Amino acid sequence: MDERAYYSESPTTKPANLNCPHCRTQNDYELRWLMRKKKDRLPSGGDERDRAKFAKAQSYMLLLDDKVSCKNPRCRRPFEVSGVKTVAFI
Repeated sequence: MDERAYYSESPTTKPANLNCPHCRTQNDYELRWLMRKKKDRLPSGGDERDRAKFAKAQSYMLLLDDKVSCKNPRCRRPFEVSGVKTVAFI
């Protein structure tokens, strides 16, 4: 059974306070996340291995954005998101 069958997925956005490395301005940016919440029960058709994997599964969020553009009108350069974990357990 595919591991994605254990989760229900939904997109969300969360603010993050980031510094532009080019112009060094600090701003809040809305980062896109994919939230994977563990389902209440195992989908049908699972065997003993699937039940063991489902018991260990946890809900988590996965970061989708790896670059953002600076909000400073004079800069507007894209920069990589650093200092933010790419996977966050709920």
